[in-house]
Amino acid sequence: MDIHTLRDLLHHHNYLYYVKDAPEISDFEYDKLLRTLEDMENADPSLITPDSPTQRVGGAPAEGFAQVTHAVPMESLADVFSREELEAFDVRVRGAVPAPAYTVEPKIDGLSVSLEYRDGIFWRGSTRGDGLVGEDVTQNLKTIRSIPLRLSKAVPYLEVRGEVFMPKKAFEALNREREIAGEALFANPRNAAAGSLRQLDPAVAAARKLDIYVFNIQNAEGLSYATHSESLTLLRSLGFKVIDTNPAVSDTDGIWSLISSIGEMRDRLACDIDGAVVKLDSISDRERLGSTSKYPRWAAAYKFPPEQQETTLEDIIIQIGRTGAATPNAVLTPVRIAGSTVSRATLHNIDFIRDKDIRIGDRVVVQKAGDIIPAVVCSLPAKRTGAETEYSMPQVCPVCGAPLLRDENEAAYRCVGDRCDAQRARGIIHFASRDAMDIEGFGPAMADKLLQEGRIHSFADLYSLTKEDIAVLEGLGDKSAENLISSITASKEKGLAALLFGLGIRHVGKRAASLLAGHFGSMDALLAATKEELASIREIGDKMADSILAYFSDAHVQEDLEKLRSAGVDMTEEKKVRGTLFADKTFVLTGTLPSLSRNAATALIEEEGGRVSGSVSKKTSYVLAGEEAGSKLEKAQTLGIPVIDEAAFLAMLGR
Repeated sequence: MDIHTLRDLLHHHNYLYYVKDAPEISDFEYDKLLRTLEDMENADPSLITPDSPTQRVGGAPAEGFAQVTHAVPMESLADVFSREELEAFDVRVRGAVPAPAYTVEPKIDGLSVSLEYRDGIFWRGSTRGDGLVGEDVTQNLKTIRSIPLRLSKAVPYLEVRGEVFMPKKAFEALNREREIAGEALFANPRNAAAGSLRQLDPAVAAARKLDIYVFNIQNAEGLSYATHSESLTLLRSLGFKVIDTNPAVSDTDGIWSLISSIGEMRDRLACDIDGAVVKLDSISDRERLGSTSKYPRWAAAYKFPPEQQETTLEDIIIQIGRTGAATPNAVLTPVRIAGSTVSRATLHNIDFIRDKDIRIGDRVVVQKAGDIIPAVVCSLPAKRTGAETEYSMPQVCPVCGAPLLRDENEAAYRCVGDRCDAQRARGIIHFASRDAMDIEGFGPAMADKLLQEGRIHSFADLYSLTKEDIAVLEGLGDKSAENLISSITASKEKGLAALLFGLGIRHVGKRAASLLAGHFGSMDALLAATKEELASIREIGDKMADSILAYFSDAHVQEDLEKLRSAGVDMTEEKKVRGTLFADKTFVLTGTLPSLSRNAATALIEEEGGRVSGSVSKKTSYVLAGEEAGSKLEKAQTLGIPVIDEAAFLAMLGR
């Protein structure tokens, strides 16, 4: 078999397996064919082509992502949340199109990308970014097997838009692997997909088993189609994995029926969806309606409300946090919600339980906040049998037996044990977390193992661990131990701001830790500070000053600090002379920015004397919005708060 025939055969089987889900040969047979091709190309590298199946995983990791300006803007969609809003959308459309026909398709909860082809060969792939400028992630997209490297027809130029996602099963397997390795878990498949696609090393992206559905033609030469339905049929014939759609309907009754059908099949889909997309089918009608400055007028995204299920609250147990906070958690009869099985949900505090009249044994309604965090919505008193019991907070910590006392000005109860194992475990996990000392490979499972084995007693003991201490733990080997020791050693250079945040001082978050480090420049200077000096720092105040002084007066803390010094942990930070450009200005960040991470944007704001808040209010100065901006953007528009994009933000900085 010559090399061209072999490539064609591999492309054929790849399409059958990853797009049609109808393989004709075994994985073993496919791998043998691929090995044969690799051997032929290795023997004569001049035979390697960009569309060869061997080029799915690129070479060395990239140093960064180049920017891509989209020739056709990748617009976002206007959201609708009720049938009434959907009917209002239809009325607006009918003002320009007397007899519209609509398609309705699932709204995949993933990451939007552009795929460009020249003469039928995959040329470039990029993220949506802000809709105008994205990032070149071609090599990572090549690792997605359902993306054809060569089309069935040599179209002169084609740009399509698709949604990259992580299948539910792949997501669950990835989180199991990360938990075993002691790594932080991904919150949901969308976050996992986005993080995977933006890996600088294509080999990492390849291991994540991403997939894609293509749903739109952005630009094309040499193709003709009059409707969206025709374009999807055309895309299928070219080899793309295309989003499922339904026959076009002409009224809101038909639209609503299809949306309901999609909602009912939500749990059975291989990927997460968060709604349904309604689009005009006619391309000429779309052109007649055009777009606003933000959204196409011919489409809308109906967002599903959070999925709710009824179940039984079997018990209430207490979880002790790193600051000693005692949080009641509901133990539920397992129930499937938004694609996963839920058996626990937070109940926040005793006031929440009383206000909602939640009792042990109650039938309760549960949902996932943002389809991520399980929450009890309400109890169902009408379904009580009389066997239910009211709940009272325990008087002692279930872990160490120390008293649980309620804070005078807060709803929370706290364990006052100075060496509670639960507090220690969560304190150590926090210390090693990404925003603190960033010890990669260290997570809850690792912390519990080391504490149970008696190899550590506090976060300071991490720096006295040896490879042998770690390698003997069940399920770990020499390589994992070496990697963890290397990560622990590297964390010594994180600096004072990361260290202060990692210590977990009550009321001192990441921003306050940065302010303290920038003001004092060293741990010694901070330890010598008076309450008056601490409280005089902008945003610190009396309450935080008291907490800082109380923390450092503890004998156990002083012992831990001495261990850190002896281990060579850097306890200094360059003193920051802050600018005044954003003095007294408050920013709120929402969505994904084209080139700046949220941490980088926050740092730039704080360097110029501004502050970053997590919520929009009348006191907000600016909302910095990127891709997939949500309710914060909507609230800013309602309140008339200035909304800026990354380009405008950088222009304000003179960059």
